[in-house]
Amino acid sequence: MRDRDALVAHARNTIARGSKSFAAASLLFDRVTRERVWLLYAWCRAADDLADAQDMGGELGDQAHAADRLAIIRSHTALALAGEPTGDPSFDGLGVVARECGLTAQMCDDVVAGFALDAADWQPRSEADMLQYCYHVAGAVGVMMARVMGVPDDDSMAADTLDRACDLGIAFQLANIVRDVWEDDAAGRCYLPVEWMVEADITPGQHMKPMYRPELVAMVHDACVMARAYEASARIGAARLPMRSRWAILSATGIYGSIARKVEKAGIHGWDHRAFTSRFEKLRHVFGAGAACLRAPPASCEDDAMARPLTRRDFEARAREVASNAGQH
Repeated sequence: MRDRDALVAHARNTIARGSKSFAAASLLFDRVTRERVWLLYAWCRAADDLADAQDMGGELGDQAHAADRLAIIRSHTALALAGEPTGDPSFDGLGVVARECGLTAQMCDDVVAGFALDAADWQPRSEADMLQYCYHVAGAVGVMMARVMGVPDDDSMAADTLDRACDLGIAFQLANIVRDVWEDDAAGRCYLPVEWMVEADITPGQHMKPMYRPELVAMVHDACVMARAYEASARIGAARLPMRSRWAILSATGIYGSIARKVEKAGIHGWDHRAFTSRFEKLRHVFGAGAACLRAPPASCEDDAMARPLTRRDFEARAREVASNAGQH
């Protein structure tokens, strides 16, 4: 087993290469939390790259043998959680942060379930399916990140904060979906619901044809409206975090949320090039988040959940139902 310092150094290099936005925001955490965030990110990045046969989220590789790669992710994750060496520092780092923060096998399983959907060449049929996918690949990670930041799950307020951490992951993944529509299509994937395509009179798989660009823009708008609702919910949860964690999360929220807003604003030109945030824009969001930390936190209203079609409890219930049905066959 590699020593912790070496695993942290590997994780720091991973986040620096894999996500400049998250790397910038992570510097705002206190040292211990920052290292734990890096370790968790490194596992997510390694598992995602292994699932998609890619390097640091780059171009998708050969998708043959996806089931074999998924089996490796599951076996390495199980070994790491058991405290056994895996031969991969990203998975070994998961074992360290899991022991330090109480991350569970179920939390990890919920994330890996998202990779399994991709391995099965899956596409969401409904809006609920799309959001369920967002939960697995990002919302469940948000819950784990909140635990890394010290949020427990031992009372109603803490549980609600975890719900809102999940909401932030959902918002991030919806931003990913609208930004990457073109790239996903080139790889034979689509994360916009089939039902949306049918309602727009688009044959599934043909949504990137120029003649359908106005309809695609309308679908992206709908996804961005949902992303904003989840983001607004997440900001309420972020206000309950310690100062430095709150600053980091609000910075990441601003940086990543701006990507979806850029795609939406660009309309039919949203995929002429890949949307990103410049270094100046990142700094602006960091300073803006710092100012937001000094203001009174947003108040939660009784019906704020109504803006979110589904919440963490719904996603977890659906995931357990799917797992139970699979076990009966």
